[in-house]
Amino acid sequence: MLADLVARGYLDDAAFAGHWVATRAARGYGPARLRAELVARGVARPLIDAALARDDADALERARAVARRRLPALQRADRARAAARLRDHLLRRGHAAAIVARVVRECLGARLDD
Repeated sequence: MLADLVARGYLDDAAFAGHWVATRAARGYGPARLRAELVARGVARPLIDAALARDDADALERARAVARRRLPALQRADRARAAARLRDHLLRRGHAAAIVARVVRECLGARLDD
């Protein structure tokens, strides 16, 4: 029965992974989080890698967009605390540490030493 669903195109993990990555990335989630979500849903790692590779080009710009949306909520905090909160928010969303450090530096001019 499963083979029949695959043959008819009703069950396609590659299409699911691609759609999942496109949809969730548009909401600001980074590749680490997307990978973990797809693994939890039982998608094979090669399919995950292929889906993430197709969407890898604009990871920095997506992280910047998430930071811009988050910045108004951080205005009252001092610079160091705002930088730490922004860093933590971006890391929880699954963005790479190097991208997070760059975005925080660009948005707040703060270095993240810890």
